[in-house]
Amino acid sequence: MGDIGQFLPMILIFAVAYFFMIRPQMKRQKDEKKFAAALKKGDKIVTKSGLHGKVVDLNDKDFSCIIETMAGRLKFDRSAISMEMSSKLNAPPKEK
Repeated sequence: MGDIGQFLPMILIFAVAYFFMIRPQMKRQKDEKKFAAALKKGDKIVTKSGLHGKVVDLNDKDFSCIIETMAGRLKFDRSAISMEMSSKLNAPPKEK
C-alpha cells in the first residue's frame, strides 16, 4: 500500500490532465476532420486567417479546395478552414 500511495498523486494528475486537456483536444481534432471532409460546393466558409469565401471546387487528391472571394479564386488546404467561424456564418439567425 505504501508504494502505491506514493504514486497515487502522480496517477491522479495524469488522469485529470487526460480528461480535461488531452481528450477534449482529440475530440476537437476529430470534429474538424469530419467538418473538412463534409465540405461541399457552394458552402460559405471562413479560413482561420479570416478570409471569407464560397467553396467552388474540391480536390480529394491533395485534400484542398478552391474558394471564390471578391478578389478572385484561391486554393486552400481544407485544414485552413475554420470550423467555428464557418459554422457561425452558416447558422440560421437567432430570433429575438
